[in-house]
Amino acid sequence: MLSFLTNYRILKLISVKFLLYIFAFPAYAIEIKEVHSPSGIKAWLVQDKSVPVLSLNFAFSTGGTAYDPVGKEGLARMVSAMLDEGAGHLNSRKFQLRLKDIAARVQFVASLDKFRGSLTTLKNNKDKAFGLLGLALNEPRFDPKPLERVRGQIISKIRRNAQDPGEIASSVWYKTVFPNHSYGRKSDGTIGSVEKITYQDIRAFMRRHIVRGTLMVAVAGDISPTELSASLDLVFGNLPMTGKSQKLLETNPKAKGKVIVIDHKIPQSTVLFGHKGIKRDHPDWYIANVMNHILGGGGFSSRLMSEVREKRGLAYSVYSFLNPFDHASLYMGKVATANQRVKKSIKVILGEWAKFAENGATKGEVSAAKTYINGSFPLRLTSTRRISRLLLAIQVNNLGKNYFYKRKKLIDAVSVKDIKRVAKSLLRPEDLTIVIVGQPKGIDFVK
Repeated sequence: MLSFLTNYRILKLISVKFLLYIFAFPAYAIEIKEVHSPSGIKAWLVQDKSVPVLSLNFAFSTGGTAYDPVGKEGLARMVSAMLDEGAGHLNSRKFQLRLKDIAARVQFVASLDKFRGSLTTLKNNKDKAFGLLGLALNEPRFDPKPLERVRGQIISKIRRNAQDPGEIASSVWYKTVFPNHSYGRKSDGTIGSVEKITYQDIRAFMRRHIVRGTLMVAVAGDISPTELSASLDLVFGNLPMTGKSQKLLETNPKAKGKVIVIDHKIPQSTVLFGHKGIKRDHPDWYIANVMNHILGGGGFSSRLMSEVREKRGLAYSVYSFLNPFDHASLYMGKVATANQRVKKSIKVILGEWAKFAENGATKGEVSAAKTYINGSFPLRLTSTRRISRLLLAIQVNNLGKNYFYKRKKLIDAVSVKDIKRVAKSLLRPEDLTIVIVGQPKGIDFVK
């Protein structure tokens, strides 16, 4: 226990020191080194010796929830919850105690498209931490008792989500716009599908998706390229090179302009809306990013917040966001408001959507948005964990190692004319699919 408390205090101290360090250097000073292990595993590294901590993030390009077999939805989420529940000679309890003793953090997450993992550890404990991560990936136990406990936890979550307005809205919205695509299925699965998942299904998932051929790795912190090279093979070197993952087809959202009301006895309705968006690798992505900040992504400075909350007091919060996936792209938004205010809120949102599509943004709005987007970027670099996550995102989105250098220039280059052009093609209020969960008043008149 004493060693754990000591390690915890060290982590708290170095997080403060790192925060001071990162603001002393501009983002463009970050150097990305490409490291190769003896077996050929590649990783991107941002080396920093100012604090004795390091973070590793990795992703397999398949293995997300969209790859779950039909009838076994929830499989990827179950695997992500099981990988730290014992490995090799360590059962679940012993594995967790080993992590706690060295103050290491290991996490696995299944997003829609990808299966991801992460590790944060002190430099002095890196060999033990890498060893535990390698054990989890290469020799997971999937013992019966932890498996049934995790299954029960997932089923409990599914039951809770069945009563949560936000979760209901999301589930219905995605099922509506992706009726014949795996993007429309529930990521956590259903009670029935989760109950059907077997030990053999979990093992088959590992063989299909946890493979070196689809692996991307990012590391930040106090570790040299030579040290990292050896550690990469310790963690990933024994994984199979390839699996047999199915391919997902490109798709676009269906049900354009549809309004769906899900009756739920609550005083405040949750509204989720959206239509086709723009992919992350599209040449107009940065223009759309600035546009969205002005329309609904900029908090209190956004038009939606100004019109819906500040001027009319219709809702506490309203926002929009770009939502790109590997095989589809969405532009979405959300608002929650009292049932009697839903109709007016939606009409205001539709009006702002149409107004922006027609007129674009002002010079002042564009300048302020660019200043904020560039000025807030260093907040994504305030710890090794954040830098490591960003490094991985750069790889996943194929942005190139010069991303830190070119990002500001790409944002600065966005003009009023650019935003008007992109807004006219991207913003289509008549295409917005709107899902309302609650008991909204007079909503039949919203079309």
